Amino acid sequence: MDLKAVSTKITDGSKSAAGTITNTLDAIAPTCAPFAARWDAEADRRKALRTPENLRALMDAQKAHNAARATVATARSQRSAARKASKNPLSAGRRAARTAEKAARAHGETAKGKLKSARKSYPATLRARAIQAHAVHAVPGAGLSALGWEQAWGAYPASASALLIAANAAVLAIGRRNVVAAVQDELSAEERRLAARLDPSFWAQHADERGLGGTLTTPVEITPSGLVSHVRLDARWTPKAFRAKVDEIRALLGARTELRMEIKPGTHGDRATITLRTRSAADGIDLSGWVPGCPWGVDTVTGDAVMVPLGRRMLIAGTSGSGKSWSTRAILAEASETPDHRLVVVDPKRVEAINWEHRARTAIDPDEVLDVSDDLVVEMHDRLKLIPRGRDTIEVTPDRPRITVFVDEGAEVISMARGKGYERIMENFRTLARMARAAEIILVWATQKPTMDKNGGIDPQISAQITYRAALALSTSGESRVVFGEDATEKGWHAHELPMPGVAMLRSGPKVKPHQIRTRAFSPKDVIALPDRLIWHREESPARSAGASAPAPLRLVKDTPDYVIAPPQETPAAAVPAQPTKQPTNREKVAAAVAAGAKTAADVALVTGINKGSVSKALKQLVDAGEVARSEDGVLSVAMTEAGEVSA
Repeated sequence: MDLKAVSTKITDGSKSAAGTITNTLDAIAPTCAPFAARWDAEADRRKALRTPENLRALMDAQKAHNAARATVATARSQRSAARKASKNPLSAGRRAARTAEKAARAHGETAKGKLKSARKSYPATLRARAIQAHAVHAVPGAGLSALGWEQAWGAYPASASALLIAANAAVLAIGRRNVVAAVQDELSAEERRLAARLDPSFWAQHADERGLGGTLTTPVEITPSGLVSHVRLDARWTPKAFRAKVDEIRALLGARTELRMEIKPGTHGDRATITLRTRSAADGIDLSGWVPGCPWGVDTVTGDAVMVPLGRRMLIAGTSGSGKSWSTRAILAEASETPDHRLVVVDPKRVEAINWEHRARTAIDPDEVLDVSDDLVVEMHDRLKLIPRGRDTIEVTPDRPRITVFVDEGAEVISMARGKGYERIMENFRTLARMARAAEIILVWATQKPTMDKNGGIDPQISAQITYRAALALSTSGESRVVFGEDATEKGWHAHELPMPGVAMLRSGPKVKPHQIRTRAFSPKDVIALPDRLIWHREESPARSAGASAPAPLRLVKDTPDYVIAPPQETPAAAVPAQPTKQPTNREKVAAAVAAGAKTAADVALVTGINKGSVSKALKQLVDAGEVARSEDGVLSVAMTEAGEVSA
């Protein structure tokens, strides 16, 4: 679409004289419209006051004023007569006359004040006042011209008076012109109506009705994202005060309640800009499905592709129904696609985690979440030791892949960590947020409720470490401030007003202004149809991936101050032929430690070197399987069969 052709600005029109005059008058009309609007408003006000009741009150006030003037004149003459009759100022006659004159003057002032009030209540018409005002200069000007004093005055008084009268009439006539905006057919019906109301002629005539007097719009400009109009503000207005009138502006334009409207400061201090997002630059662009390397979304203002770089800690917020899950799946697919990337999905609600079981390590119940968070912390510390001097992060390789940890839903994880025995979950995630980026373990935190209260979905320590933030539609302005800062609503970053689903505001840094994007939609069926990929587990190591043999079975050494696991006594190579061995699992290691004499979970963790979460999980499995017995006081032992034999 040719946006230059879609314009509501007054066009050059016909090249004929009539067309040129019409276009010129249309161009001048917005300048004259405020004067004409104020003139008509004052004329209407005066007309509304000229009622029969006010006329009757004016006539009564005039009669009372005339009577009071007569009374004052009579009292004044009586006082003069009293002075002539007696030269004694203290005589009774002179004192009585003086008192009567004083009372008459007070009554006259009162009547004069009532007459002024009555005249204000029943004013002269504005046309009569204009004739009187022009007569002040027209009559003397005509007389001077008749006497031939033009050269003496250096001007032509009669001509100047006639020019002033004509100018007054012309400004009124031009300002009252009904200029119709030339709107092209490419605009929708809604845009045509909004463009007509943003036209200066309409705005000047109706702004006072909404308390917007002293502001004047310019003809709208059409952009890929909607309509834009620049507003001129007089001395009574500031851009901030104009933005506070958003409800009045929406009412004057007759805009839909859900239509996104942005009011921002203009290029100068006395300018503001109104933007109506009637269209999106992302319209017509297919954002369904996913292929490796495709953008996460499209900027709705510029139409540019928006990429979300892997390796950035990220916060994703969005209320139920905003499209948060559908929008994040493209990021997770990218984070699990290549051999040097792995994905971990923590989802206490289970719904999203089960879609990724073929591409990610998933954690659903508290034991699994504790286990995976412990493994990630241990992995982080191991990797940090491998960072050489001169580097900020570890090198990402297939042996040491980047691990993206996706937490969905944050509020459930925080609530889970309040359970007895699971307090370490949040400590682990806080550690990952603070330290794991250098180890290329990247935390992506998602929540439906981005608040920091006791029921919220964001931990303050984790939030402080995340600068890359995306918000789909939120529930309240308070949630917008949590995601984008306390000044978010003041700056117009209203994530709680975004349409649903699939529209987000993305902020790539603390000093960067958020921009609105339409995100890629990725369904659960699309996720399940993705090919399988390698899944990360703590047991994986570069040595094991290279085919190194597993360590020999463990044995418990008791003749030491603490229990330790030691390799078996060496056997001459000639006596035992070399055979391939299998890497023992955590469950096998725990069972061996219990069989060797470990009595508590702490003893097992000490002698095996396995984290406590994994030990607890393995012991639970062994107890449920009947291979390990746990007494009432928590002492562990190898379970015995009915025949008195040790369970295998």
